Amino acid sequence: MIVLLHKPYGTLCQFSPEGTRQTLADVLDIPGIYPAGRLDHDSEGLLVLTDEPWFAHRLTHPDHGHAKVYHAQVEGMPGPDAVSAFSRGILLQERLTRPAGLKHLEPPPDWPERTVPIRFRKSIPTAWVEVILREGRNRQVRKMLAAVGHPCLRLIRVEVAGLSLGPLGPGQHRRLDRGEVRALRQRLAE
Repeated sequence: MIVLLHKPYGTLCQFSPEGTRQTLADVLDIPGIYPAGRLDHDSEGLLVLTDEPWFAHRLTHPDHGHAKVYHAQVEGMPGPDAVSAFSRGILLQERLTRPAGLKHLEPPPDWPERTVPIRFRKSIPTAWVEVILREGRNRQVRKMLAAVGHPCLRLIRVEVAGLSLGPLGPGQHRRLDRGEVRALRQRLAE
């Protein structure tokens, strides 16, 4: 079984309780599945869940290089130097990231307002960018954007290995049908 979930802001990527924080158990009641990858509690968007270890491994292991696409609202407007740095890779904690994509989104995406508003400063404009990674280190998108001088204010994952968030709203989910699962298995086996 493969389930696509729009993980809401502030939700931990685990089913077990942790204090008073919201977890996946608060938004999804399907026993026997677990996340294939993670999103930080302050990130939103596509989370893929499955009951199949093979699928989770193929989807998340960096050796397979599946693209993860994010929309990020950042401080300032990233220019050509930031785009170039992403395409070369950025040194984070003494390790160079894999080359990544960075482009400006115009017009900005029409995401619903977040439950907790983003920080707003009159003197610093914001922009929406698309980031494409082929690895997934801890808080990597945020660290890469900060490294090029554009702190991330809001981060939404919209795609993983060709699986799209689509029209799912925060907290909504859908199961892939048999045809979608068959096509996905074939694509991941290549």
